[in-house]
Amino acid sequence: MSCWLTGVMVLALLGGCATPLQAPVPARSTDLVRDGRFAVKSESFGREPQAVQGGYTWHDTGSRLTLDLTNPLGSVLARVRVDPGMAILTRANGEVTRAPGPDALLQTVLGQPMPVQGLRQWLRTLREPASGMQAVSRDEQGRIVAFEQDGWRVELSRFDDAGPRLLVLSRQEADRAISLRLVVDGP
Repeated sequence: MSCWLTGVMVLALLGGCATPLQAPVPARSTDLVRDGRFAVKSESFGREPQAVQGGYTWHDTGSRLTLDLTNPLGSVLARVRVDPGMAILTRANGEVTRAPGPDALLQTVLGQPMPVQGLRQWLRTLREPASGMQAVSRDEQGRIVAFEQDGWRVELSRFDDAGPRLLVLSRQEADRAISLRLVVDGP
């Protein structure tokens, strides 16, 4: 089993002993607050596919991002907090890991890049391509619905006023294929 998927699965299994983390600051009207479900799947040549799923709560003020990851029963397993120049992962057991940014943090923890910084843009309705976006597709309302960026193929759909309610990300590497599916349930 790959190191990054093992890390995600360890976070998921910690749910049985999860303790509540301090609640995030209440949302302002300019904040992006989303909650929902995620599923990650990794397939490597000659091995059984590996998968993990759970829930998340995303609170982005623009200057601070707080991401809570929960097990399928809703217990908070870990919190990622991103401030300018610093990303901190706090597990339910109190263990803390720091890195200069969210992608570097997950690279350290999981041994695999996950596009947290990209998600800060991708969870919002995009009308203009961001730097590095390629193969951009739009819907009839002019919203960006598919593109490639930083090694990820991203498909966005089921839009509401805040952004897409379904994000499907995929990445093909030399020895494995990774897919991440985010469903926004609210608000």
